[in-house]
Amino acid sequence: MEETNGITIRTDICPGDLGTIIYLHGILYKDEYNYGISFESIVATGLSEFYNSYNPEKERIWIIEDNSKIVGCLLLKNRGETAQLRYFVLAPEYRGLGLGNRLMQKFMEFAKDCQYKDAYLWTTNDLDTAHRLYKKYGITLTEEKPSHEFGKFLIEQRYDCIF
Repeated sequence: MEETNGITIRTDICPGDLGTIIYLHGILYKDEYNYGISFESIVATGLSEFYNSYNPEKERIWIIEDNSKIVGCLLLKNRGETAQLRYFVLAPEYRGLGLGNRLMQKFMEFAKDCQYKDAYLWTTNDLDTAHRLYKKYGITLTEEKPSHEFGKFLIEQRYDCIF
């Protein structure tokens, strides 16, 4: 566990974590982007699948807490020789502190340590700040497709990088 000024980043999964991360995604994406309940359901399904097949040798979740309150996370899912970045979220009051950058550093270091050949993620066109962060780490836009997946029209985007 890493700690700075009461803010910790941990990698163990404790009771209540998955539900809190699902809630955080659901409420933040509703408030900031008007995503519907289908988005929260997709997050819940994905986190359940991650936990049920979790392999800490090749997969990782980084959970950011402020005095034991979860305020963000990022997850690396094993996809064979490829690492998938998923469920990157940070509460608004914790943005701009370098925490997102720190999570991306941890993701990239772990992926390289595990000798993944490449990494990818799916996101949407309305997450400009995240896009800038991905590009900073050499993750580039490779695919776009229109979608109504999250209760509204948007463009889903795939970003990829090779290690």
